[in-house]
Amino acid sequence: MDTSGNLFARALKRIPGGVNSPVRAFRSVGGSPFFVTSAKGATLTTADGRELIDFVCTWGPAIHGHNHPRIRAAIATALEAGTSFGTPNPYEVTMAELIHRLVPSIGKVRMCNSGTEATMSAVRLARGFTGRDKIVKFAGCYHGHSDSLLVKAGSGALTHGNPDSAGVPAAFARETIVVPFNDPAALDRAFAANPGAIAAVIVEPYPANVGLILPAPGFLRHLRSSCTANGALLIFDEVMTGFRLARGGVQEIEKVVPDLTALGKIIGGGLPVGAFGGRAEVMDLIAPLGPVYQAGTLSGNPLAMAAGIAALELLEETLPYPGLDALGLRVKGALEGACKAKGLAAQVPQTGSMFSIFFTGEPVRDLEGALRGDAKLFARFFQRCLDQGVYLPPSAYETAFISTAHGGAAIDRACEVMDSAIRGL
Repeated sequence: MDTSGNLFARALKRIPGGVNSPVRAFRSVGGSPFFVTSAKGATLTTADGRELIDFVCTWGPAIHGHNHPRIRAAIATALEAGTSFGTPNPYEVTMAELIHRLVPSIGKVRMCNSGTEATMSAVRLARGFTGRDKIVKFAGCYHGHSDSLLVKAGSGALTHGNPDSAGVPAAFARETIVVPFNDPAALDRAFAANPGAIAAVIVEPYPANVGLILPAPGFLRHLRSSCTANGALLIFDEVMTGFRLARGGVQEIEKVVPDLTALGKIIGGGLPVGAFGGRAEVMDLIAPLGPVYQAGTLSGNPLAMAAGIAALELLEETLPYPGLDALGLRVKGALEGACKAKGLAAQVPQTGSMFSIFFTGEPVRDLEGALRGDAKLFARFFQRCLDQGVYLPPSAYETAFISTAHGGAAIDRACEVMDSAIRGL
């Protein structure tokens, strides 16, 4: 059987950088990526036979742990009927009804195949609805790799030192206004400087592609009131946070209602999926009812819908959020305690089952604050954890995830490893 080293050498010959998503390349933390052959619960098994406690959780979807038997059974049942039909299927209707029940602001929803498609389509819809061209985004927020959104982005674009991607026409970038997160005055200035021209403000309500940054009290409410006052739509990108922090996402927690919401991750149960939705009067502008075109051959794929329905129904039945928050607080406490004992300046933002660590003495409120963290020290911390069997996101600018499968021995061991890794820096 091929080892990770052999697989990576082969991949480098036929896949750019040897990976199909940049952050997997380990460029910012050093070394070569490992290849995974199986996953179960909180554990990944690599091609080299190592077992790793996983805090990446396939970048968010695995809230119930890997290879959950109920999700696997749902996929198997759907598979018996076929893999794709190219027609409407009953799962799509069930998923749409389920999303609306959990996120009431989504009166109607359109399924697609990725978070990038969801945010791209939501922006196009906002432009079509308002008849305006410009959008506002926040520095460090990553909304997928579509041209108008890949400006001052987070995630892999930030990790690899190229937030403004080559290949994005300057004319496209000029339609995107970038302001700092947690700076309501900057948003007000953007609206004042572009009267009647801004179609939408798009935001990760809890930015999670630059590490984890939490909004200042009242900031999200200010976005809502500013958009309303200026005739712009408010788009929440809850691809990561949707269903992970609460059944209704951040908008349930913060009690701020956006006009449009982008979803992904958990609603596919581990299979590729995305969705965007909002109030009916906006959504009805999408073809075939309206002039805003959006389409996808595999949108609403029955296997992805079946997996996502199982994942969402499990969340409804088990209500795991208090338990996940308790696990998150345990990790936060372990990291903060170890840093204090070592004399290291660090910030450990955590909410529910999401956390990150910034090696900096100042609270992180925006992209500039995140960039002040010591990324080289994070790389050493990452490698020490990996050496001891704990896999964290391979970048100082990503967010870690916890699943319900991390309880018990997994969280005990992970906290021990992270404590040891910090103390050994």
